[in-house]
Amino acid sequence: MDHFADRLRAAPQSRLQRGGAAEALALARELARRTQLVEEPGTEPREMPDAGMFAAADQITVAGHDLALVLKSDDEVEEAVRLVEQARERAGV
Repeated sequence: MDHFADRLRAAPQSRLQRGGAAEALALARELARRTQLVEEPGTEPREMPDAGMFAAADQITVAGHDLALVLKSDDEVEEAVRLVEQARERAGV
């Protein structure tokens, strides 16, 4: 996740505009949703706001670190890593 965020920070604006930032935001939202489901079971997760394409890398970093704190099994960690890797591939960075 940190590697993906670093690649986004280094990516040209044109790459972010072609979908890299949108993919990162979608990932950040999913990571945040998963964290909220663990931390606040039974409540509707709130959606992470779109803070703009230049904030997308920071959003996945924060959401990813928050999720890492609540994961309870190796399987959950592997699933989170898989989500990040798939998003990185779709983002093209």
